[in-house]
Amino acid sequence: QVRLEEAGGGLVQAGESLRLSCTTSGIIFSWVDMDWYRQAPGKDRELVATITSKGSANYADSVKGRFTISRDNAKSTLYLQMNSLKPEDTAVYYCTSKTPTRYWGQGTQVTVSS
Repeated sequence: QVRLEEAGGGLVQAGESLRLSCTTSGIIFSWVDMDWYRQAPGKDRELVATITSKGSANYADSVKGRFTISRDNAKSTLYLQMNSLKPEDTAVYYCTSKTPTRYWGQGTQVTVSS
């Protein structure tokens, strides 16, 4: 059974930081490219960052230079370090596996107040 579970969301003020984590089980994590998505109220889900199995990362322009995606293959865990948060970063953040059947976590809420 595949399971992805996000944690680390919360309410912060603009300019502060949060670190999200996504623990996984049921997949060979070290073989799998992984993504972070987010969905703000009334908006489509958008890709925030992606990391290959070898650790190569790419970011949406809106978060480039502020967010860092990383992974710990020994712990089967994905991370998203979010610095200099802005109110427009407010969303539910999801981790997802780029497997033939894409698996999703339940999401973690990030709220940034101005």
